[in-house]
Amino acid sequence: MFEKAVVGSRRYWAWVFALLCVIGAGFVSYLYQLNVGLGVTGLSRDITWGFYIAQFTFFVGVAASAVMVVLPYYLHDYKAFGKLTILGEFLAISAVTMCMLFIFVDMGQPTRVLNVLLHPTPNSMMFWDMVSLSGYLFLNALISLVALSAERKAVAPPKWIKPFILLSIPWAVSIHTVTAFLYNGLPGRSFWLTAILAPRFLASAFAAGPALLILLCMIVRKVSSFDPGDEAIRKLSIIVTYAMLVNVFFVLMEVFTVFYSGIPEHVHHFQFLFAGLHGEAYLVPWMWTSMALAAVSIVLLVVPTFRNNLKILPVTCVMVFVSLWIDKGLGLIIGGFTPTPLGEVTRYTPTLPELLIVAAIWAIGFLMITVFYKIALAIREAMGYEIAH
Repeated sequence: MFEKAVVGSRRYWAWVFALLCVIGAGFVSYLYQLNVGLGVTGLSRDITWGFYIAQFTFFVGVAASAVMVVLPYYLHDYKAFGKLTILGEFLAISAVTMCMLFIFVDMGQPTRVLNVLLHPTPNSMMFWDMVSLSGYLFLNALISLVALSAERKAVAPPKWIKPFILLSIPWAVSIHTVTAFLYNGLPGRSFWLTAILAPRFLASAFAAGPALLILLCMIVRKVSSFDPGDEAIRKLSIIVTYAMLVNVFFVLMEVFTVFYSGIPEHVHHFQFLFAGLHGEAYLVPWMWTSMALAAVSIVLLVVPTFRNNLKILPVTCVMVFVSLWIDKGLGLIIGGFTPTPLGEVTRYTPTLPELLIVAAIWAIGFLMITVFYKIALAIREAMGYEIAH
């Protein structure tokens, strides 16, 4: 199967070459960080988690969102998602790999990763995060490989894979729940000290992941002869709509609770993010952009005329994805550390090496998706789409 990844058009190789260039620049930056230490990043004593962990948090959600196509297809036999399921699982594999790489670079030294394996600590959330992520990666890799092999032979997947598929559904929920518990376990950070952090994570995940999957389907439809089907894309857009509405509802509940109670250490985090605090307002434009994109995208998703228009839908999905990336990939981590428990505001700005390393991990994720989708589409084209679903 993997031999199909090394056959492609000039456009395909140009895209792969561009991704490899970004990965190369990021790898050189990582070697620099490895040699000098985490001092090359914008992290400090007050802000110990930054851009790496923020991206990790966001992509855990993207990985977990695969359950939004796996569950209707395998549990409710919803045939329209038949062509999409393997694409969703490949997206999950790429996203989980990215999450692991973000943790890897955040630890500074590779040997520190071994401590989690050589000295497991079951009372640590990091240990359970490692177990949930590696387990989810294994499940999706196994299910994808078996499903694609069966598809290649034009037969139904073997029955022994069904328990693994069913297990992957609650496992997808667990990876984002454990990630939320990582933050809930820090009582000094009142921004994260909320019981609905895990539900908020899941709601935003089920909006951002399917939105990205819709965009990937649109790209696949544009660059190949494979068509995931209008019905499947429209059903996915309905999932994005409900998830986005629930996510915004949870955010409004947080805002009401914080400002109605008026507890200063809770209020200050929101003031810092949306109005600025002690003269620091560098995240304010980002957060209001996120809110504006969320509001406009909800209007476009709720009105059926706009949602069902496949020319407007990609723009709406971009808005949803960017809005949630700003919220989780920027505001969540920095906003949680600022102000500190002592009320101080410490500026955090990602440095150039940090940005290049993050860009490289994004490029690795896109390269994996490109290769996986190339293999899947080549097999489907060879089979003439006569798939045993």
